[in-house]
Amino acid sequence: MAIEHDYFGVIGDYWSERVDAGDQEVEVVLDADPDTVNDESLDVAAAMIGDLERLDGDAREAFVSELASVSSPTSLYLTHLAQDVAAESIDEVLSRESGDRQIDILRSLELLRVDFRPANDGDEESFAVFEYALVADETDARLEATLDVHGDVVNVDAHV
Repeated sequence: MAIEHDYFGVIGDYWSERVDAGDQEVEVVLDADPDTVNDESLDVAAAMIGDLERLDGDAREAFVSELASVSSPTSLYLTHLAQDVAAESIDEVLSRESGDRQIDILRSLELLRVDFRPANDGDEESFAVFEYALVADETDARLEATLDVHGDVVNVDAHV
């Protein structure tokens, strides 16, 4: 059974499109089981797609806030990058140079994909996952921010 929505059109279990978010193009995916997704959740996902640039900024701020802890997922990701990727490769993709290398790396991350899970529409649930990488062609390491239905970052995870 398919779902019809004003923004997404007719969707089955899966919808995908490339969307502009600021100065980058992002793959946006919607995993929508017709039996568990309601119109309100799809409306929220559509609104979030329209607000990707702001939500991207919020996710990056969550990464920055984790820098104080050396055991945080963000610190783990940065440590892995330093060990796994040549410094020259990192320098080539830095879009900003403030003098604080960790901040510069976090600000230069590429938002690769946003995965919406509209069935997870409760507080603190994984409604959207923002997936980032710095040099995606040289490492499989990813940094992810999970947002709830309200657009609040509820989790940060590193895949290294």
